[in-house]
Amino acid sequence: MTAFGEGLVEAAQQALAIARGEAHPGTYRVHGSQDLDVKAVRLGLGFTQAEFAARFGFPIGMLRALELGRARPDTPMRAYLTVIRHDAAAVLRALDHAQESG
Repeated sequence: MTAFGEGLVEAAQQALAIARGEAHPGTYRVHGSQDLDVKAVRLGLGFTQAEFAARFGFPIGMLRALELGRARPDTPMRAYLTVIRHDAAAVLRALDHAQESG
């Protein structure tokens, strides 16, 4: 893997730690739009709700609430979704790697 690819995997792992609440808030800053369209992210990847939820670790009910506008992603979730939107393949590789080594 290239250094760039390794950097993307590391960034995805960090985003996952933030999304899971495992990273100390003083160690990161989140930049992103408050108006992240979760459904557009999912559809852009070609996943059903069930597939997206299962692959990225979201409760299906939360995903549905986000897509319907009944809930808004909190800061860590927004960061995680932003990384998924920009490089879902890197996130999936990081998740697969974490399962293999976990």
